[in-house]
Amino acid sequence: MEPVTIPSDALSYSDYRSLIKKLLSKNLTTGNTVTESYVEFTRLNEYRMDRLENKVELKEELVQKVSQLQRPEVWLVLSEAWCGDSAQTLPVFDKIARLSSGTIQLLITGRDNHPELMKRFLTDGSRSVPVLLRVNKQSGQLISRWGPRPKPAQEIMLKWKHADGAISKEDFQKELHLWYAVDQTMTLQKELIEIW
Repeated sequence: MEPVTIPSDALSYSDYRSLIKKLLSKNLTTGNTVTESYVEFTRLNEYRMDRLENKVELKEELVQKVSQLQRPEVWLVLSEAWCGDSAQTLPVFDKIARLSSGTIQLLITGRDNHPELMKRFLTDGSRSVPVLLRVNKQSGQLISRWGPRPKPAQEIMLKWKHADGAISKEDFQKELHLWYAVDQTMTLQKELIEIW
């Protein structure tokens, strides 16, 4: 596979959070689709990220993996601010990067800003986000990828997608985010250990 070129507009997590706050102050969000509902999703995601930043505790096995990391990596995340799954995962990625003391550089870039890059990392033909790309910082080679959501959350998504309208979008979103609340990032962390 060809190396992953890190987009020049990719942001650190703190700069990404600042961008979201700035956009929300103007009733905007990231991406090509800016609707009232996407702006409201973005506001809700701000709350989710704030909550997770204060609550996330990393599993000991994941802490060990981070401490043993020797080669510098870029963790590039394709995302959009309105994406609820991104809000449920980015604070975990940030905590891991901070724990690495600079060995992992977390960068976030917009899916819609980079269609060619996104096309390389589709999920069953769709542009689902977030997608985490673990990239060797020196060679640009892809080490592993994760996304767009933990497997049980993906099953909830697929159940809704194939329900032919029998499950409302509102009920799907409630079920999905209830799952995230109960799971408390444990499945995400387990899956990150598996792709290490």
